[in-house]
Amino acid sequence: MTIFARLLSLPAASRRTVAARGAILVAGILTIGLLLVAPAGAMVSTVGSTTVGLQPRNVVSHTEGVSGPTFANPAGNPVVHGSNLYAIYWDPTDAYHPEWQRLVDAFMQQLGSESGTLGNVFAVASQYTDKTNTPASYNATFRVSYTDTHKYPGSGCVDPHPLQAPNAIACLTDAQIQEELQGFIAQHGLPKGMSSIFYLLTPPGVTICLDGAATRCSDYTRSTKEEEESKFESESYTQSFCSYHSDINPDNVSAGNGNTVLYAAIPWIAGGAGNYHLQPVDQTQGYECQDGGFDPSTKPPEKKETPKEKTEAETKEFEKLPIESKLKALELEERERPHEQEPNQVGLGEDGSYDTGLADLIINQIAVEQQNTVTDPLLNAWQDAGHREATDECRNFFASGTLGGASLANESTLAGTLSNQIIGGTPYYLNNAFNVAAYKLTGYGVPCVAGVNLNPKFTAPNPVRAGDTVGFDGMESDVMLNAGTAYSNQGVAQSTYAKFSWDFGDGTPVVSGYAPGAPACEAPWLSPCAASAFHSYQYGGTYEVTLTVTDVGGNVASVTHPVTVSGSPRPSSEPSSGGSTGSGQAVPSGSPSTTNSATSIPAPRVTAAFVSRSLKSALGKAGLVVRYSVNEQVAGHFEVLLSSAIARRLGITGAAASGLAPGTPAQTVIAKAILVTQKGGSSVVHIQLSKRTAARMHRLGKVSLMLRLSVRNAASHLPTVTTVLSTATLSH
Repeated sequence: MTIFARLLSLPAASRRTVAARGAILVAGILTIGLLLVAPAGAMVSTVGSTTVGLQPRNVVSHTEGVSGPTFANPAGNPVVHGSNLYAIYWDPTDAYHPEWQRLVDAFMQQLGSESGTLGNVFAVASQYTDKTNTPASYNATFRVSYTDTHKYPGSGCVDPHPLQAPNAIACLTDAQIQEELQGFIAQHGLPKGMSSIFYLLTPPGVTICLDGAATRCSDYTRSTKEEEESKFESESYTQSFCSYHSDINPDNVSAGNGNTVLYAAIPWIAGGAGNYHLQPVDQTQGYECQDGGFDPSTKPPEKKETPKEKTEAETKEFEKLPIESKLKALELEERERPHEQEPNQVGLGEDGSYDTGLADLIINQIAVEQQNTVTDPLLNAWQDAGHREATDECRNFFASGTLGGASLANESTLAGTLSNQIIGGTPYYLNNAFNVAAYKLTGYGVPCVAGVNLNPKFTAPNPVRAGDTVGFDGMESDVMLNAGTAYSNQGVAQSTYAKFSWDFGDGTPVVSGYAPGAPACEAPWLSPCAASAFHSYQYGGTYEVTLTVTDVGGNVASVTHPVTVSGSPRPSSEPSSGGSTGSGQAVPSGSPSTTNSATSIPAPRVTAAFVSRSLKSALGKAGLVVRYSVNEQVAGHFEVLLSSAIARRLGITGAAASGLAPGTPAQTVIAKAILVTQKGGSSVVHIQLSKRTAARMHRLGKVSLMLRLSVRNAASHLPTVTTVLSTATLSH
């Protein structure tokens, strides 16, 4: 049934109301300018004894990092270094539709499964650190989805605008939310602490307020007037919110502890457009908790979709039309006004409504609170001078990312299908993330982004003769997170920068330093610098030069180019000094080996394994994603090995891997990456295959690869070496 048909099916009194509203629209009283009211106030807010990070209901403000220069965490207060995610639907009345739960759960599972990748908004948080100098890395695990059927307590507040009977359910305060959450955690023995984030979701008909006086709620009062714009002018509207996050900290520990509970309240703010289980008056849009649905490819972000203004003559002609024609014309105009975007709308759903895609608005709120919680979990970390959190710096900014879908509203749902993210193969429409690194350095920088760029680049010099001094310019690289904040031993915030490492392929020591700049650095850059570097080759030959870039979030990527040097080759009597191609010990897959030059110095403890399981993703921009852990400061390198038989069949060339265990089939080195750490810890590395190698491997349906990591004690003058091997099978 179209909107037009549904309007005609309304009682006569309701149709007269619609017609009256249409006359107001045509007269031009409702223009987009009337929506331009002042934005909501500070985002980290306190009501009574409750302090929360609010996501305000605000469809019109458009920010693009305007307060970014003041965005900081001066005391180095905690961020979340890895998160276990719990989705709890408090729904004893069974009002949360199954299709909504499926979409939300799938999103949270996909959010976790793509941990460590760089292509979505959650990777941007890795630039935000605390005084442990460990980033808020994109390392999420979806643990629990559960429907809590515990009966709602008596309403602790009065819903400012309840749904029509029988759909109104309850008005709950934050205190009641906290009480239910703590009871649920205790009942099911779930882990608390700074690595668990609990999302408590409530269905349509349940409103959440921060206090019993209902001064700030997930719902708001409407004017008694029929004009649509009136609802945006009330104080109740400007004080309303879409979601919030907070913490329960019973021990009042400034850094949190094992009793701390991090949580986000996600009320139903998606409205009821297309939900025929609600009364017609409640089948409203919820776009005020989105950006209103504009198409950034055709209009600048600050201009919402608006219908063309009618001339006086067109208005007179409109007045002559019969009511049915007027309603149809008004319907078309409404489809061009601000409206929801539902990339996962499936049409007529299993419940007989066009409301499945409403879950997309809830998913956006979860994405917003995930970004804010990991960067400001205890509401004392990353904020600007006005107490705005990360997503507040990019309010209603959806304009970058992998754009898809269409902005024009569907006639059945009054929603468009725009998307700007692909996560786990599914399209989503998510508020962009704030990139404070854009303000740390001069030059280009984008403050509101949909993912992280990390693409090392340099141009190999030619011609090169033995003894020539040649330069390698790593400043060609696209490094989004190129500057950040580190903390001294005394907890003092200071600037830090991306790190560049050069392996020139001739056995000389790896050259490492910060960017930007080339030696010698000038203030305020850190020293040593190695974004650009000079090198001289002693002998002729072809050398594989590898540039590895580690951004301030700990993300790592490499690129390798050959350099051909003319001149006499290295004499056979002069052994190579080793270098980046090194040799590994003969060890079983997954087992470490050590070479101790001084038995009194323990060898590094190391693990490494492929995260990637998708061959298509590994051959693309993301590269091979590898997770590793080390127990101390180390230096070394990764090698990706492919069966030499397969390499020959595909025409892939590379050095033969040496030092493998007896009986291991011959392997060819198809990619390398340098690893240099300042301390122990775990992180991920993105190892890029050459375009030629990736193109040839696209022919395969699946392939088994071997990963070899060899490292030495970087801080010791008598280094010991550890080598680990692991394997994985990737398929399309």
